[in-house]
Formats: sequence, structure tokens, C-alpha cells
Amino acid sequence: MINPVTKTLGMALAVSALLGFSLSAATAADKPSGDNLKKHQTSPSGKYQPSLDVMPGQKMEQPGQKEGVPTLTKAEFGIANKIYFERCAGCHGVLRKGATGKPLTAKVTKELGFDHLKSFITYGSPGGMPNWGTSGEMSENEIDIMARYLLNEPPTPPEFGMKEVKSTWKVHIPADKRPKKKMNNLNIENLFSVTLRDAGQVALIDGNSKKIVHIITTGYAVHISRLSASGRYLFVIGRDALVNMIDLWMKTPATVAEIKIGMEARSVETSKYKGYEDKYAIAGAYWPPQFVIMDGDTLEPLKIVSTRGMTVDTQEYHPEPRVAAIVGSHYKPEFRVNVKETGKILLVNYEDINNLKVTSIAAERFLHDGGLDSTKRYFLSAANARNTIAVIDMKEGKLVKLITENDGIGTTPHPGRGANFVHPKFGPVWATSHLGDETVALIGTDPKGHPKQAWKVVQSLEAQGGGSLFVKTHPKSKNLWVDSPLNPEADVASSIAVFDINDLSKEYQVLPIGEWSGISEGVRRVVQGEYNKAGDEVWFSVWNGKKQESAIVVVDDKTRKLKAVIKDKRLVTPTGKFNVYNTMNDVY
Repeated sequence: MINPVTKTLGMALAVSALLGFSLSAATAADKPSGDNLKKHQTSPSGKYQPSLDVMPGQKMEQPGQKEGVPTLTKAEFGIANKIYFERCAGCHGVLRKGATGKPLTAKVTKELGFDHLKSFITYGSPGGMPNWGTSGEMSENEIDIMARYLLNEPPTPPEFGMKEVKSTWKVHIPADKRPKKKMNNLNIENLFSVTLRDAGQVALIDGNSKKIVHIITTGYAVHISRLSASGRYLFVIGRDALVNMIDLWMKTPATVAEIKIGMEARSVETSKYKGYEDKYAIAGAYWPPQFVIMDGDTLEPLKIVSTRGMTVDTQEYHPEPRVAAIVGSHYKPEFRVNVKETGKILLVNYEDINNLKVTSIAAERFLHDGGLDSTKRYFLSAANARNTIAVIDMKEGKLVKLITENDGIGTTPHPGRGANFVHPKFGPVWATSHLGDETVALIGTDPKGHPKQAWKVVQSLEAQGGGSLFVKTHPKSKNLWVDSPLNPEADVASSIAVFDINDLSKEYQVLPIGEWSGISEGVRRVVQGEYNKAGDEVWFSVWNGKKQESAIVVVDDKTRKLKAVIKDKRLVTPTGKFNVYNTMNDVY
């Protein structure tokens, strides 16, 4: 089950987490105490699970109740359904057939029994199941309801096919009615698209003036912003699977087209290959498990492809393999699509949409996020729950290597897009931090110039602590920035560790970003550094609750000194920030 801190803190980023727990680890009589109880208290990585924020609101019929199974009233079913999708479904799956967590089908739960389920929900497990009862995050009555809910058959959310997708498609301004040239004075390349998670908006902030120039209503909890190859169109996708296509050339940038590609989603991308720039967009869903290819000018849905299939390890059928990261190739007319639960990486060739060619690469289960190396040829993707980084050659269309914990990868890698820089000893490297420990793994990415170091962890740095979500640097910078917003220590969560790339033997410096913001309330979680176009300043979100003050802190990259604090009452839960130029050109 998924800790509610994910919802409370607005963790919008799509992340798989710890390996599934052992359902045989507790019985009604097993009530941990003392040191044993401490082992059941979950770490930051165990608490950070991808809650299905919008699924609790979906209308689902209560399955018929069978004789011998504890009953639920309609009101109790509603309570349980809401709790399950907010806290459990991200790990155990919408259909309860298992995802990063174990299956919770009625067949499994009936074998365990009511008392066992109550005990397990109350005390959790050392393997990642949160201790809902002893932590006080679920009441005794809620635990009782959830145990009965799990003994009943799960409700099934509706599918979302072409008819349903097309019914949501809206073109607000046709392509031929849009400007033929830029109609505003914005320096678009130094514009930032900032997610205002709990407000269901993005803020466009001018990188020069540090002022909000426009607020655009979007889907709930935008996960990422991506740019068309031309840089004209901004695409954002909410957790509710709503895609907004925003024209940055308009006098006042606005949504010109929108579409819902499912009910729960994380990823959107556009075609980047020469000759296909801006021709197609693609978005991937968590539910239903599928991706949708759309027209790049209008978002008209052209092709829906299900990702249901067999897992790469046990070759078992999985009914709910969610689509995580999607990247447009610079080497071929292809999209690279991560299928989380099956562990497959799909190379989707879009030369002929009607006769779509899909190459399936067996990688590792629970693929989530990742980024390109500095040459844009190789994609390094984290299989978070398996402590593995998969390396894909986008030019040759093949798996290069699986880099595992035996090679030096830490616990639950979470790179975001990662960070590329030239190591003074080992040459070009790509970095990832981790949710589950304090390490930062540096992986060699230059098979020609540094073949002995290629696809190996050449160095492991120690940062402040676990709970990191993003690392960041820039080709013009000597700094490597590491956040840790999910660390349980408030001082760590509200600060940034920064390493000197030219001398990685030196101790990292801690910058009190939360303190610099001038905000006195809340934990002031500092998350996701993002550079401006020039690469001389880095922006951090100081992320508080919806009803608390938040801010963006801008740091001078050369001096590591405070440069500016952006405050505005419209900055509600700012999380991800995406500079247009850097995002368009995959600069990280």
C-alpha cells in the first residue's frame, strides 16, 4: 500500500518503488515489538509510491458480494475504494493482480484471512509495506474496512478506447488559425514551464525577469512538460491523463488543443527525428495500460496500442503494465517507450502509423524514468524496484547492458533525466541519485573514448541521505546538485548538496535553500534543480502544502550564492520546472 505522504506532499513524479512485500511475513498473532517493530517502519523509498491520484473519483460498480465473504455497505465500499487508489493501487495494481507489490486478488486474500490482513495493514513489513495502524495514518475502523474490502472481488475501472479518447478531443484553435510568427515579446527559449501540482495548472515564468507571465489551466498534477522539436508548442500531461498543447507563439500563450488519453497517466513526448519534427505526439497511460499516438498539430488520436503482455523474467501474463518514460529518438523515426511491469522497452517506429512497427527489447521489470547520455545516442533508464539501470542504444535499437546493484547501483535509483558531465578521470559520465540511500552513482558513457569505463559505475558519491529524486548539472557548470526532498530529516529535505565536478574528492557543500526562501512554515521540501538557458543559474522549488506558502529559489551557479527568490500567491505547490531550451534540446 502507498503511504499517504505521497498524496499529502503532492508527489507528482511517476516512480516505481520498493520490491513487493512477503504476504506470509505476518499473521494475526505476529504483532512486532521492540527492535522487530522498528524493522517494519518504512524508509523514504518505501513510502514514496505512485499513488493513483485521480482514480478514486472514477465511477466503479461495487462487485456482487458472495456468501461467506464479509460484506461492505455502499458507504464503506466508497471509503475503501478511495483509500485503495490513493494508497495501494500504485504498488498492487488497479486490478489487485500485483505491480511493484504482490497480488491482492480475492483468491490470495481469502487464504490469508481477515485477521491476517488486519495485522499486516496495521504493522506493515520490513520489505516496504507501511505500518498504517501503528503510524496513526489509518484508523482502526479504516483498517477493518480495508481488510473486508480486500476479501471481496475488486471493482474494475472502465477501458478507454478510441471512442472514449476521441470524445475528449478538443481543438480550441485550428492550426490554420494560429499565428504565422511569434506574436509576443517573450524570450521563449529562457521560459520555464512550472508545474503547480495541486492547483491543476502550469505557470510560465520568464527566466530573465523571474516573473510569472501567464498561468494556464491543465489537468491535475502535471507530471512533465515537453517541447515540440521546433520549440513552439509546449505539451503537458496531468495525472488525470489530460494532455494540453500550448502555443507559445500566441500573444498570450494558451491551450490550442487538448485530449484525455486514459484515466491515469505520466508521460508525453513529440517526434524529434529529422523530417518528422512536430509531426506526431505520443502519450502513455497508467490506466488503461496503453499509449496513444496523436497528430502533432491537433492532437487528433491516430493509434492506440495496448501494453498488456508477458513479463520479461517469468514470462507470465500481466494485465496492467503501465507506461512510464517515453523518449523521442534523434537517430530514427522512433519513440522509446518504457513498459513498467513487464520490463519491456518498446521501439515504436512511426514511419507508417497504419502499419506500426514495434520492436520489443527485454530489459528489467519496473522500468520508470531516465535520460539520454550527452551524445543522445544512449538512453539510461532506471528499473527502480530492481536496483538496475538499463542502457539502450537508440541508434542500433538494442539493449547494451543491465547495470545492477552488483555493479554499484544503490537502492531504488531515481534519476529523473539524470545528469551528464565529464569526469576528470573517467571521461563522460551520467549520474543518478537514489530514493533508498545517500549514494550518487556515476556511470561511464563513452564506449569509444573510454571503453574500460563504459557502462560501469566508475564512482559512487555519498550525498546527504536517502529520499533523493533528482540530480542536475549543465555543460557549462562545474557543479552537480543533488536534492533529497523525501528524507525524513527536515533539515536535509529543505537543503541541497552540491559537488565540485572538477574535484569529486572534496566534501559536498550544503546550501540551505529552504531557509533562503524566507518561508518559515512547513517542511519546505526542496526539489528538482533546473538550469536557465545560459547555464549560469539553477532554480529549485521550495515545495510546501497546498495551503502553505511555496517559492522558487534561484542560485548563482558559479558562486553558489542566492540570486533571487520568486514568491507569488499563485505559486501553489510548485514542483517540476522545465526550461524550454534545455528541455527541447535534451540538455541535462
